[in-house]
Amino acid sequence: MLMEKRCLKVAFGMEDDEHLIDAHYGDSEFFAIYEICEDGDYKLLEKRHNKAKDFEEDDDGHGDPRKFKAVVGQLLDVDVLAAFRMGPNFLRIRDKTNKVAFFTRTRDLKLALQRVVENFDDLWEQVQKKKAEKPPIEE
Repeated sequence: MLMEKRCLKVAFGMEDDEHLIDAHYGDSEFFAIYEICEDGDYKLLEKRHNKAKDFEEDDDGHGDPRKFKAVVGQLLDVDVLAAFRMGPNFLRIRDKTNKVAFFTRTRDLKLALQRVVENFDDLWEQVQKKKAEKPPIEE
């Protein structure tokens, strides 16, 4: 029997087709949704418009819990949220969802994809653990 290869669905917060946004994840122009597999194969599944980008935030404008829900609510089918950097809502993503947040440390999409491949086993373990213990979004 052939073992099915392990794949993760990863959403990159994008500024344009080649660069991750150098701002909060929730301010991405769109999310590039990729299927990335343990053997290094990956493919773009879709570019998903970020409906939360123009969300009106409370006074200080950062880390609004409603914006957090608006962002994650668009990505319920994704395992990993990949970003160059994230704002205060990063901690909410880590602590209150079954998503794994991954810092690419590069804005170059090709390099970011490679970093996910290099860290696949670790990310896979984190995703399995999160799914076992958390709902998609806690209130």
